[in-house]
Amino acid sequence: MKLQLSIGMASNPRTWPILDGQVGPDAIDLVPGVVHPSELFWRQLKFGDFDVSEMSFSSLMMARANGDERFVGLPVFTTRRFFHTEMLVRRDSGIKSPADLKGKRVGVPEYQQTAALWTRGVLQHEFGVAPKDMEFWMERMPSHSHRSAVGFSSPPGVTIRQIPPEKNIGAMMISGELDATLFYHINLNMIDRSTADLWRHPDIQPLFPDAFAEGVRYFRKTGIYPINHGMVIKRGIVEQHPWAVLNLFKAFQRANEVANEQRLEHTEYHFRAGLISKEAHDALAKPMVIHGIKANRHALETAAEYSFEQGLTPRLVKLEEIFAANAMNE
Repeated sequence: MKLQLSIGMASNPRTWPILDGQVGPDAIDLVPGVVHPSELFWRQLKFGDFDVSEMSFSSLMMARANGDERFVGLPVFTTRRFFHTEMLVRRDSGIKSPADLKGKRVGVPEYQQTAALWTRGVLQHEFGVAPKDMEFWMERMPSHSHRSAVGFSSPPGVTIRQIPPEKNIGAMMISGELDATLFYHINLNMIDRSTADLWRHPDIQPLFPDAFAEGVRYFRKTGIYPINHGMVIKRGIVEQHPWAVLNLFKAFQRANEVANEQRLEHTEYHFRAGLISKEAHDALAKPMVIHGIKANRHALETAAEYSFEQGLTPRLVKLEEIFAANAMNE
């Protein structure tokens, strides 16, 4: 069986063995391609372009809650980050801590994107700043946004304004029209428009001066390493070939093992060379990413709770609704 596969980032070490053919699923011939995540998710949600693809977990939950049954989730989690640690603020905004975000104008590429979902959830539950406390400005235009593909509208009590087409988050941060940005990237594609390097701009600084320390604090307290993207397969393929689910899952597991083996080699080299401590060596020796429902249930269910709490989904979506039944025990 031949399937069209699309991955969002070619540089991801956990998926590269799939893309370069080093690892492949039994009885499936994959035709791989790389599309920027922002464009990929819009194309998949809007047109269903790919048989198997990476997918925003937030958008997948929203689509399923709204009755879209085209896709079945695979418990393969391609990207994870502590997104709240990446927030940027203007130096003259008066924002010195998360609490200072109240009443501020905050940019966001896509209100529903998983990075924004996690950041809002952390701001609310860790720092007492609810979505209604901020004024959001969204960059992606309705015609090419994930929200248009899943029929999303602003939750009650939350202000979401549209950035006009001649502007973008980067330009508005520099001009002072925005005080902060919830998430920011400048990878050009069909969806996103920002180009300014805010990380090196003299008027911009990170909300968390020590992002690493904040990520460690959050993980030690919650045990959550936020999941951003997963994988989906078209439901029609699963109904006709249910075995494809576990064959794909096993292939991505092996690709992840290859990435872990390479990471461990680098860890051992740096430890023997005296470049990292024993504590760092022991921490890095543990798997950073594990696929499957069992190892990730807490993070997945927390994301589902945040989605319902923030008004992205009209009800609490259960994992059994999202993922393939024959992969729920993995």
